Amino acid sequence: MTAPTDTVTEAPSRAAEIYSRARLGLYIDGEWREGAAGRSFEILNPATDEVIGHVARAELSDIDDALEAAERAFPLWRDTSAFEKSRILMKAVALLRERAPEIGTLMAIEQGKPLADATTEVMRVSGTLEWCAQETRRLYGRIIPTDIDTQLTVRYEPVGVVGAIVPWNFPAGSPMRKMSAAIAAGCALVIKASQEVPATVCALTQVFHDAGLPKGVLNLVFGRGAETAERLIDAPQTRLIAFTGSVPVGKELNARAGALMKPTIMELGGHAPVIIAADADPIVAARRTSAAKWANAGQVCTSPSRIFVHESIAEEFTSEMVRCVAALKVGDPLEGGVTMGPLINAKRVEATEHLVQDAVAHGATIAFGGERLGTRGSYYAPTILTGVPLDAEVMSEEPFGPIAPITTFTDLDDALRIANSLPFGLAAYGFTESASTADLLARGFEAGILSINHCGGSVTEAPSGGVKESGLGRESGPEGVQAYLITKRVNHRLR
Repeated sequence: MTAPTDTVTEAPSRAAEIYSRARLGLYIDGEWREGAAGRSFEILNPATDEVIGHVARAELSDIDDALEAAERAFPLWRDTSAFEKSRILMKAVALLRERAPEIGTLMAIEQGKPLADATTEVMRVSGTLEWCAQETRRLYGRIIPTDIDTQLTVRYEPVGVVGAIVPWNFPAGSPMRKMSAAIAAGCALVIKASQEVPATVCALTQVFHDAGLPKGVLNLVFGRGAETAERLIDAPQTRLIAFTGSVPVGKELNARAGALMKPTIMELGGHAPVIIAADADPIVAARRTSAAKWANAGQVCTSPSRIFVHESIAEEFTSEMVRCVAALKVGDPLEGGVTMGPLINAKRVEATEHLVQDAVAHGATIAFGGERLGTRGSYYAPTILTGVPLDAEVMSEEPFGPIAPITTFTDLDDALRIANSLPFGLAAYGFTESASTADLLARGFEAGILSINHCGGSVTEAPSGGVKESGLGRESGPEGVQAYLITKRVNHRLR
């Protein structure tokens, strides 16, 4: 593994200079502005700990302005033809693809994702937006046969103003899932994005502005988490709350929205198990698991985070995992060839370090990594743990970092039982050469997202979401747009 250097180079000053050109601010009623009190949040480069900018902090009055703007815009956008909605969104797709390198660079700087991965994320969300732009023309109702004097129809209509809250780990992916689906459905929205990674979502918002999206349909704010979320939920204007984040916070927000009978879309955390059956190819399984595990430094809610491998192939699997991680280049995301960047901040490093130390205290062995890297930036070595007992914290608490805990099993049913023993059920992965074992895993895993013989992520055309405490509702696919619609039955007596 190549580690980051502590030598001060031109990279930090170059990053700061690039970032200084980004448009940052609140976007309310079609205009960029500062917060009412003139306060701001500090933005750090996680690769260097350097302050690279400030973004406006929304006061409650700013949030109220955004909600009122969305309320005014909603009926106009709702009544805009599907063809016109689609045209505007397709123009945004073209602009987004044109600006992908620039937006990807901003993402790499503020979030720490390697530049190639960041640019790929922007291109991927352009596909999300394109699909939703086309789906807006496919929001069909239906006619139900009845007697000759009655016309019975089912209509799908936008729910209204949406309050959305998104995290920092996918600065383009998380906001765009909500923006594209809600806008395609005919809703207006106020989105509270993470102040740690503001430039990316500001750039996405500018794309919609330049594509001609009417003012007030999309509003962007950055504010204190609890205060902003409570305002969005309690506001009489909002009819639906969409949230991506941790399970504890999601539960609190869902309970608050439920008290007001407001529906929610909750994409919450998981603790994704991987089961590598005895008949699986251990080399292929290790390579594909490794590719998913170290993506975004493990800061992915669907990241493989509990690895159960049959004891007969455990040694070969672990050796290949170590070989794969040793080939990683960890460093500044703007440097060529870097395959893993820093964690988002010092708190994530501390949390990762704690989980590793706890696992070792419970008897686990560090097969690779297990230490901070350098003295500048939020770097932690990609870490492989073996012999991890089930009572180690990392086996029950989502690591959300570069830790791959490996344990062995002898009985597949036992492995599946342990994999399902947690209250989470977002993603799960299985490796096997047997069709019957694959079917057993597909039926047996308690998860909303399952991949067999790979650790694939989300796809635009199909729904993603969790079961148990990992969430409510679905994003992406037809279900992702339908989540922002209400169903209306119209029974018309003709004569």
